[in-house]
Amino acid sequence: MKSRLSVIAIALSTLVAGHALAADSSIAKTREQVRAELVEAQRNGNLIADGETGMRQNQLRPDLYPQAATVGKTRAEVQAELADARASGDLIANGESGARYNQLYPEQYAATRTAADVAETVAQGKTREEVKAELAEAIRTGDMLADGESGMRYNQLYPNRYPQPVLAQGKSREEVRAGLVNSRPVQVN
Repeated sequence: MKSRLSVIAIALSTLVAGHALAADSSIAKTREQVRAELVEAQRNGNLIADGETGMRQNQLRPDLYPQAATVGKTRAEVQAELADARASGDLIANGESGARYNQLYPEQYAATRTAADVAETVAQGKTREEVKAELAEAIRTGDMLADGESGMRYNQLYPNRYPQPVLAQGKSREEVRAGLVNSRPVQVN
């Protein structure tokens, strides 16, 4: 009987406290306000994603949620920069390599290139013979990717097929003989 009365008393006190908090106009929100806050939190990723760490969704996957808007350039400034980049060939032509148009087709953009651009292009390139020599050496030593998923090279997958690097250089036959001759005791009669 006592436990029943205590349960009823606790339930009544929680009900009264809940109504007292709801009566406060500074805390009270309408259903529409709560829904709008929920939609905004979902859009920004401000909902708790992992209960153990307490991290929000936008912290776990920042690439999926928009970043805070920053005040930047006007539309006219961006369009002017784009026109300059098109004229100089400074746009990325190939997404895989990251090469720009003026790097792939330098003859088309020769008029807009500066001396520094020309020096950079010349300095970073290799001759065809150098590239062929590097490829032949990589094939010989097995230093080429064999499996894109694991990232292993042929010389790692098949070590018996490729020459192993010499870790320690031993003595030559002549050096060993010279050492033996010098270490023999001299006999005096």
